[in-house]
Amino acid sequence: MQAATMDPAEEPPSMLWGLDPMFSAHARLYVRDILQMTESIQVPGNDTYRNTSIYFYNLHPIYKVDVLGTVVYQREREDFFCYGVDDGTGVINCLCWKKDLFKEEDPTTSGGKHSDGAHGSFNLVAEMKKLRQAHQSRCRLEIGELLRVRGPVKTSRQQREIMASTYYKVNDPVMAVQIEWMMEVHELYRRCYDKPFQLQPTATGDSAISSLSKATNIIKDFLKQNSVTRFRPYDVLDLLQPLISSQPKAASAAQEPVAGPSACQQLRQLLKEVLKILQDEGVVYRKVKSQDEVYNATEQDKDLLIAVKDIIREDSKREKYAEKGCHILHILSAARHRYSLNLSKAALELVLKSLECNSDIVSTRDNYYTMF
Repeated sequence: MQAATMDPAEEPPSMLWGLDPMFSAHARLYVRDILQMTESIQVPGNDTYRNTSIYFYNLHPIYKVDVLGTVVYQREREDFFCYGVDDGTGVINCLCWKKDLFKEEDPTTSGGKHSDGAHGSFNLVAEMKKLRQAHQSRCRLEIGELLRVRGPVKTSRQQREIMASTYYKVNDPVMAVQIEWMMEVHELYRRCYDKPFQLQPTATGDSAISSLSKATNIIKDFLKQNSVTRFRPYDVLDLLQPLISSQPKAASAAQEPVAGPSACQQLRQLLKEVLKILQDEGVVYRKVKSQDEVYNATEQDKDLLIAVKDIIREDSKREKYAEKGCHILHILSAARHRYSLNLSKAALELVLKSLECNSDIVSTRDNYYTMF
């Protein structure tokens, strides 16, 4: 199948894709629609999106999907499974990588001797064997079994396939899961997927919201691309100038001039609103509130990351937190006491996410973190 592509003039600008909730979600699309989606011209196979292309369904930008269907063919290789998944509308190939636990050698067959310990004691070897068997039973499927798979879409050898980030066998003897799935997907199509993504403002209020969204993304991109650690408002003010200059003018020169804020005032007000949004999202924060208005870029603040990591390392050793780890509110309180009173929970969540992505810390459960 030759991948269909969209006219670049019809594509929404990539800077605005994040405004569509579908871009961040695993879209529950029918396989038929996944196979027929048009491919983006702007960033095909871009590394930013893990070597996957971006596709469009009704102008909604999509790069990862969620599918439930019956296995109609199966191939196993040393490192992965290939499953053909049929949801009733079409068949798509799913590349499912084996986890390390799946490929590990069973210690009971490796020739080593392990002590079972005292009668009734915890047997690590036996428990690991049970865990390995349970994992393999959920990941090795036969034809006719039900599979749920989530992950980014990729076009390989002119064929669409899903690079599974999560996959498992679904036990559904009375088809309750499939019925519930079909009802939910139908509702998602009706309320979201079949409504095109609208970017053009239809009223003055929409225009203001659009400008604010554009301005927010401009500042975010500037901070990320330039690895900015600290900045003052006047450092980024000029970046938003084109948004003020491009605002629609009066319909005709004969119209009476209307009193209103100057371009400079509009620019400062826009930046003020953008900075508030960035603080609410935790992207930036003010370490010290003073007349010198300095903002710290949260994810680029190495001192903050080190401080949070030290808190988790030290407190995870305490008996109170040894088992479950440190709760996010405890970490927030300690970070405010040790580093900055103005640190927000949203900013801390970004720090924790960054540390976890770098394997500096691990999440033991929702909102609990520890370090080994």
